[in-house]
Amino acid sequence: MPRTPPPNNKTRFDNFRAKAHEIIFEADTPAGKWFDLLLLIFILCSVIIVMIDSVPYYHEVYGDELLIAEWFFTVFFTIEYIFRLFCVYKPIKYATSFFGVVDLLSILPTYVSLFFTGTQVLIVIRALRLLRVFRILGMYKFVDDGSRILNAMRSSSRKIIVFLIFVLSVVTILGTLLYLLESPINEGFNSIPRSIYWAIVTLTTVGYGDIAPITATGQFLAAIAMILGYAVIAVPTGIISTEFIRGTQKVKHSSISCPNCGCEGHYQSAVHCFKCGHILHPE
Repeated sequence: MPRTPPPNNKTRFDNFRAKAHEIIFEADTPAGKWFDLLLLIFILCSVIIVMIDSVPYYHEVYGDELLIAEWFFTVFFTIEYIFRLFCVYKPIKYATSFFGVVDLLSILPTYVSLFFTGTQVLIVIRALRLLRVFRILGMYKFVDDGSRILNAMRSSSRKIIVFLIFVLSVVTILGTLLYLLESPINEGFNSIPRSIYWAIVTLTTVGYGDIAPITATGQFLAAIAMILGYAVIAVPTGIISTEFIRGTQKVKHSSISCPNCGCEGHYQSAVHCFKCGHILHPE
């Protein structure tokens, strides 16, 4: 006998949440693309408004109008953030994810500005939300390249940590030596921490020039620090490049978002979420 398909036990609430998830999180549907496009426009407008408001002339002339526009976008993003939490089965998972934290930080500055004046300029954090443009416009190759870079950095993290410990040891030694040599006659090296600051600036080839040794021995050590500065740049780059070459296998990501935790960046052929294990397309 043919097997009878199981009955659909979804309620109207479940159907509404699934539809909302499809519009807010997915970019493969016309509704999802239009929503994400509108979201990107609002993000750009809100960031531009903050920049314009920082100009004294526009703040004095159009301050009230800019404030109203700022609150309009903040309320919109607040409602959108609530809906994002509503659409996933585990809101905490999404709230603690990268985009979840960015979404929250993008709306907090306006509310905090009610108690601390000036904090609304931190709204520029919303610019990080523009990273979704790669997913919205189907630029998955950029997502793949970004994933490869992150994987290379994770794989080389222990080597980088060892190298950073070595660099910190070198700048500490150089700073202490310069303090001993320069402090009696050079006011710039009046403490070991300040001397270490000079060593870091010199070793990283930044060279502000606010502090400089005047003794012959001090200048000799400065020359050594300048030469070592090339290694500071070359060694980490070489380590990460090696790991990047090892991870050249190609992966194909899609805009599929997990309905459970909201995690994005799954493979096109993925069935379960790589973060929480929930099925991506529940029947």
